[in-house]
Amino acid sequence: MIRVLIADDSAFMRKVLSDMFAKQSDFQVVGTAVNGKDTIDKVKKFQPDLLTLDVQMPVMDGLEALAVIMDECPLPVVMVSSMTQRGTDATIRALALGAVDFVSKAGGPISKIDTIEAEILEKCREAVQAHVSKTKAPTKPIAYAPKPVTPPAPKLPAPTEPFAMKKIEPRRKTGLVLGTKPVINKIPAQVPVTNSTSNSLSNKKLVVIGTSTGGPQALQTVITSLPGNLPCGVVVVQHMPAGFTKSLADRLNSISEIAVKEAENDEIIKAGQVYIAPGNFHLRVAPIAGNGRKIVLSQEPPVGNHRPAVNVMFDSAAQFGHDLVSVIMTGMGSDGCEGMKKIKAQGGYSIAQNEESCVVYGMPKAVVDAGLADEIQPLTKIAEAIVEAVRR
Repeated sequence: MIRVLIADDSAFMRKVLSDMFAKQSDFQVVGTAVNGKDTIDKVKKFQPDLLTLDVQMPVMDGLEALAVIMDECPLPVVMVSSMTQRGTDATIRALALGAVDFVSKAGGPISKIDTIEAEILEKCREAVQAHVSKTKAPTKPIAYAPKPVTPPAPKLPAPTEPFAMKKIEPRRKTGLVLGTKPVINKIPAQVPVTNSTSNSLSNKKLVVIGTSTGGPQALQTVITSLPGNLPCGVVVVQHMPAGFTKSLADRLNSISEIAVKEAENDEIIKAGQVYIAPGNFHLRVAPIAGNGRKIVLSQEPPVGNHRPAVNVMFDSAAQFGHDLVSVIMTGMGSDGCEGMKKIKAQGGYSIAQNEESCVVYGMPKAVVDAGLADEIQPLTKIAEAIVEAVRR
């Protein structure tokens, strides 16, 4: 039985949601809350398995309440709000604070709940399986330094016989005058060695990241820890509907040292830049002249019910072989596993998030169980693992 607490300032919505859950054999409504402060008090009192939370509420809004809840008594939260469609920034903030998922009210505050009932129930059942923990403050970016290059030993001239003065025969003209100093070859000055070779090799690298449920919060931890001078591009697929990925990119860009943006079609991938696939578009990476790469967007049919799909991005990136660093993080299902098989077959490197730090250990589990992970790291160590892989 899933014990759920409903928080909404609308009496109508509290009644509609309560009736919806009451019709389900696996849900039990343990209480309702009318504002953010009331929500915090009821969470502590009833200790529910799940919280549905509105954003816009009096006294204390949903985001303020969520921050307190995830710090003091974390639990799975699904945002159910009329603001989540129009106020995409609020949704991204909620996900970054630790909300597992969100549902947009259809038709505004007075919602026709029957149009989204199936979606709410599905997301709530999935969310209650999530592993949630206290929200962690972003860490400082990792400093990037190219791998040191050992200077080659200077080449010395071949040894010569010591010069010896010989007795000059009177009748022989050798052209050598007594007292002339021999000419000795000088050792050439050592040419300074730069790390340009190391940088050149690093610039060939590409990082690809796939994630889903719990991804916005996980990406915040990883992206904000990457250095601004990372000598390669990073491409991300986060399962998210259209309209929300730009807000996600803008938020990450505002709090990260590395630049972050929503990807555009035919965009050249640059070093020190993160590109997030736009919602409702598949993203592929294609080679261009001069060892460069570009982004190709399309609206081909969903793959595994996803568009964008991690498998689509991984499949396209596998061709870059040893220059590829692939990362699979928290998410429901197994999207990315098939693509990771192709990446490994081409010599790419793979990093998987560990079970303990995942909100949902689905996508990484599929990769780990298939024996495709070169290393398994907690969320807080993934950025460091990426930087080290790029330096190799």
